[in-house]
Amino acid sequence: VYRGSVKDFQGFDANQDAEALYNAMKGFGSDKEAILDLITSRSNKQRVEICQAYKSLYGKDLIADLKYELTGKFERLIVSLMRPPAYGDAKEIKDAISGVGTDEKCLIEILASRTNQEIHNLVAAYKDAYERDLEADIVGDTSGHFKKMLVVLLQGAREEDDVVSEDLVEQDAKDLLEAGELKWGTDEAQFIYILGRRSRQHLRLVFDEYLKIAGKPIERSIRGELSGDFEKLMLAVVKCIRSTAEYFAERLYKAMKGLGTRDNTLIRIMVSRSEIDMLDIREVFRTKYDKSLYNMIKEDTSGEYKKALLKLCGGDDDAAGEFFPEAAQVAYRMWELSAVKVELRGTVQPAGDFNDDGDAQVLRKAMKGLGTDEGAIIEVVTKRSNVQRQQILKAYKAHYGRDLMADLKSELSGSLAKLILGLMLTPAQYDAKQLRKAVEGAGTDESVLIEIMATRNNQEIRAINEAYQEAYHKSLEDDLSSDTSGHFKRILVSLALGNRDEGPENVTQAHEDAKKLADVSSNDSSDSLETRFLSILCTRSYPHLRRVFQEFIKMTNHDVEHAIKKRMSGDVRDAFVAIVRSVKNKPAFFADKLYKSMKGAGTDERTLTRIMISRSEIDLFNIRGEFIDLFDKSLHHMIEKDTSGDYRKALLVLCGGED
Repeated sequence: VYRGSVKDFQGFDANQDAEALYNAMKGFGSDKEAILDLITSRSNKQRVEICQAYKSLYGKDLIADLKYELTGKFERLIVSLMRPPAYGDAKEIKDAISGVGTDEKCLIEILASRTNQEIHNLVAAYKDAYERDLEADIVGDTSGHFKKMLVVLLQGAREEDDVVSEDLVEQDAKDLLEAGELKWGTDEAQFIYILGRRSRQHLRLVFDEYLKIAGKPIERSIRGELSGDFEKLMLAVVKCIRSTAEYFAERLYKAMKGLGTRDNTLIRIMVSRSEIDMLDIREVFRTKYDKSLYNMIKEDTSGEYKKALLKLCGGDDDAAGEFFPEAAQVAYRMWELSAVKVELRGTVQPAGDFNDDGDAQVLRKAMKGLGTDEGAIIEVVTKRSNVQRQQILKAYKAHYGRDLMADLKSELSGSLAKLILGLMLTPAQYDAKQLRKAVEGAGTDESVLIEIMATRNNQEIRAINEAYQEAYHKSLEDDLSSDTSGHFKRILVSLALGNRDEGPENVTQAHEDAKKLADVSSNDSSDSLETRFLSILCTRSYPHLRRVFQEFIKMTNHDVEHAIKKRMSGDVRDAFVAIVRSVKNKPAFFADKLYKSMKGAGTDERTLTRIMISRSEIDLFNIRGEFIDLFDKSLHHMIEKDTSGDYRKALLVLCGGED
């Protein structure tokens, strides 16, 4: 099935089009609208024919005339569309290695993503256009393992056999693990050989096997073992093996997010993928970033340049509201990866040679007399487990007859006080306190209710109920019921029971559950859409729900999260999405929350503090891994950049390291 956004124009006449372009550029000024309308609605093969017809009719070079008449980004885009794909890639690479410096990102994007045939065409086009050898030019402009991998890719010799040997898959996964994680230093040659030569189908299975034996995705190992441009190249190869459309969706998003636009990247991808997989890229973009590629281009560009890019994009998926096969495949792969058992690790461990009485003395000394030694307090509190902190509380009381919590409260202030005092509570007490704050007073903080209730297991929920009753002399269920309403209240009350099934998946039941979630035809008010989702999402076990979500994708070609967003709204939608994301990948859910708490102007310190405290002994190490996978920057780096003073010091100790 053709997945490009630009197709052959029906009733095409090269001479007629050449004449239209000549007239658009004749005389004073040029008709840019006519130029962009014509060129963006013809296929590349047809544009090449127009160039030939133009020369035959007028004895002039069409590309030279376009360059003369147009300017800036619009000119670059239109001229790029006129070149055959291989010559377009050759021009991009020539520009990337010419002059002072090298555009490594351009080299990586092109050579990591092209097929064998496209590489062969590129090498031939480069030779034809510049009378130079592409491999020799790249060797002369790059170095080290980065150069070696580029040379391997330039051969266009990746295996293309779809028949996969299970034994070889297991051996390659093992070889990659031994070349990196299990080796003192790294055997880069092994990474280059396997990732540069094996077929795409084979490597996808190798990556799945690697996750099983290493307990982490191959991308995370590459980040840990390799560095610089070589690391970026290998990550790009892995991403393209997994899904070329997803790789380009990510490149396009990064080209437009934040201040400024990387127009060269935007133009290169929109031109090069417009007749290959632009529809797939659009679908994945909409799924990953909750907005359409069309709308992001519309917001980020202007003038004829914008109009031409939108024509190449081919449509607005926000308006269509659809979810397509490529996006479904990406979602399905993510569900499969989430089902692999990965060991959860916190960043705070019990201190060795722990002495509760000695720690109590250090804390008393830090708060005695004039001034407070915040550094000493941070050193003790952040480097002890919660169980050890509870022992310190008792030792402090026994030794000094004083309440440590009260002393800390009087000596510390601001964000640091909230962080240290939160760490001194038991996990259940801390969650209970956060829930109480979310419902008391004017207004309700629904996001806190959702975050805690959607992510805690049965044991944690029951402990929270007990802590809430003890601290506030009323039940959590009563407070949730009185402060919320409708389906949202029913979801929270169901979760507050801490009665989720804990058994394994049931394949037959999962199929029936998926069918129930997919049914949009029921008119029975007692079996509303929200009721059906509640009865399944709030009660089934996590392993079972993962199977339900896989069945849902098979059945509908939709991801369940997309279906929730499309069919529901408000707090109900947000609660169900949080449950789905928690089931799918809880560390990734919290990584996303942490990122949003720090991105942009200002910091949501309440969310940042709450997650750093509550996950520090459960899965903060895993959250760190997901954070860098999702956002290409470490949690440590973002905390360091976004916070300050003693609050930052304490958060960085809890973070547990720089990735």
